[in-house]
Amino acid sequence: MTPKAYVCIAADLAAAGVEQIPAAFITAEHLIYNSPAALAFNSPGAEGFGVKRAGLAIPGSVMLLVGPGCCGRNTTILSEMSGYSERFFFYIMDETDIVTGRHLTKLPQAVGEICASLEARPSVVMICLTCVDALLGTDMERVCRKAAAAVGLPVVPCYMYALTREGRKPPMVAVRQAVYSLLEERPKEADHVNILGYFSPLIDSCEIYPLLRRAGVKKIQEISRCKTFEEYQEMGAANFNLVLHEESRLAARDLQERLHMPGVELTRLYDIEKIRRQYAIFANALGMTFDDGAYFEEAKEAVGLFTAMHGDTVFAVGEMANADPFELSVALCRYGLRVAEIYGTVTPERFVYIRQLARLSPETKIMSNLSPSMLYYEPDAAVTATIGKDAAYYHPDAARVLWTEERQPFGYAGVTKLFRSLQKVMEKGKGE
Repeated sequence: MTPKAYVCIAADLAAAGVEQIPAAFITAEHLIYNSPAALAFNSPGAEGFGVKRAGLAIPGSVMLLVGPGCCGRNTTILSEMSGYSERFFFYIMDETDIVTGRHLTKLPQAVGEICASLEARPSVVMICLTCVDALLGTDMERVCRKAAAAVGLPVVPCYMYALTREGRKPPMVAVRQAVYSLLEERPKEADHVNILGYFSPLIDSCEIYPLLRRAGVKKIQEISRCKTFEEYQEMGAANFNLVLHEESRLAARDLQERLHMPGVELTRLYDIEKIRRQYAIFANALGMTFDDGAYFEEAKEAVGLFTAMHGDTVFAVGEMANADPFELSVALCRYGLRVAEIYGTVTPERFVYIRQLARLSPETKIMSNLSPSMLYYEPDAAVTATIGKDAAYYHPDAARVLWTEERQPFGYAGVTKLFRSLQKVMEKGKGE
């Protein structure tokens, strides 16, 4: 019998429920298949804004990566990127370090040597730890305090612990908390707002900026737009935080406890009706109304033009994209389009969308990029367009929109840009 990739259709997955998620979707139940789709997802430091690059979000910061040589292999590629080559340093652990923990006594000296070697004094030294120190049970907070006392500047740990990926504080949650941990409380400015969530800015066309300004906000701050450490510290004066990514919840909670700075969370959505309802709820919480009609109509027009011209498009949607693949698939189905396949991580939180898919498109096939059975994956010949880098890999002959740009799409502007991109690639016949 020829092996096949494990597939579960939306109707069956929804019927099974949260308590009976198939083992193929639970990574702790089997070996993890590092498919090209999983390379960026599986390792916290592999690509894009993994722990190592995210840890350098603070302006003027440098990083000391502590681990065996194999753990730094991706960093050598990242350090070649513009602006990063002078910001990475390595402490390569040998067998004695691993067995005895000897490296912990040397880190304060290593931090001192880094600071002495630089022309400009860094604002903070981030120490990036690997799974070795997770297994050793290292108290890196104490080590960092000792290093900070030795050099007279902040030294902050961040953890590239792939072992904690499915725990209470996964690496990308922990690093978000770390990069905001140096903010100090300042007198509150009623018209200042922080946007938390991403390590790169929202696309300039995002309607959040003008909507907030019309509501009286004069200063909108994102860590990715801070040029200096002082600009970063000005985030401590914000009246509230606008949280746009679930992995920033812990950071927002920490800021609320430490700096008495409340947070409001918005979700990235691709269903324009849900976007409109979300903005209405947000505006009501602020005691005002948003005039978002023009942005809604622009997005509606982009969707309508695509569906009118390419309504027979059959999609495969992946998780290597600036979208939740399940929410995006629900939105596509609501627009009257067909989604044949989804590659995504099935978690209890995703069932709100999986149940909707079961009603709108019960035969949509769902599979996991991390399942070893994907070795035997055979693409659905009906698919004519893909969204996501992983979906593009699985369907090399389909029109594709990778949707992985660093500047983050959000709200109506994200929908408008996505459907204009889809329109463009369908006209060309292949894709990005």
